[in-house]
Amino acid sequence: MKCIIDSYAWVEYFIGSEKGKVLRKLFLDKNNNFFTVECCLAEIKGWALRNSKDFSKFFEIIKRNSKKLLITEEDWISSAEERFKQRKTQKDFGLIDSIILSKQKELNCKIITGDKHFKEMRDVVFIS
Repeated sequence: MKCIIDSYAWVEYFIGSEKGKVLRKLFLDKNNNFFTVECCLAEIKGWALRNSKDFSKFFEIIKRNSKKLLITEEDWISSAEERFKQRKTQKDFGLIDSIILSKQKELNCKIITGDKHFKEMRDVVFIS
């Protein structure tokens, strides 16, 4: 299974929560392939700063367990369209979420998250 891990799921994994155990279990299956969209790194760094955590340790874990997905000019353009569509039903759907959703559609994969914006979407492993 191919999966994009979003910031929410990574943070739950890092703090060792019950929600994070879902990701830990998925890591055990060597048939799974994991990706992290590069914009999530900024969100995780922000979380680490707010919580006085060492981002470098988390970054090493991310690199060891997933492949980084770079964001291209086309990704930004398609994410603007995706955000426009999503905001018809979710007024606070953000640009980072739109990037993740665009990359998911491009890769035809699942998203692992606990973010409420993805709760009712297809191809989402919702951790709750």
